[in-house]
Amino acid sequence: MSQKLNAAIAVIGIDIGKNSFHLVGHDDRGAIVLRQRWSRGQVETRLANLPPCLIGMEACVGAHHLSRKLQMLGHDARLMPAKYVRPYSKGQKNDFRDAEAIAEAVQRPTM
Repeated sequence: MSQKLNAAIAVIGIDIGKNSFHLVGHDDRGAIVLRQRWSRGQVETRLANLPPCLIGMEACVGAHHLSRKLQMLGHDARLMPAKYVRPYSKGQKNDFRDAEAIAEAVQRPTM
């Protein structure tokens, strides 16, 4: 990722899997500027290189551990139950659409 891209990311939605995480990043206007699949080992090191931003994840055991790590890096990591994310999902279920729905849901003021 370039430095210009790093500065543009305001919100990230992470769909957590067993071995790989799917990430979708939005800029301040809500346009998608990041859409990538990272392995479990890459997530913490790559997010350490990004400026602080809002990061959303569905709540699970692994998400609690990761959110504590991300908060130590200066990010605003928030966890949500899956039932609150579901209304923001578009179309058929896949990992990138789930990450996009998480990024949409975490931006809501009541979340």
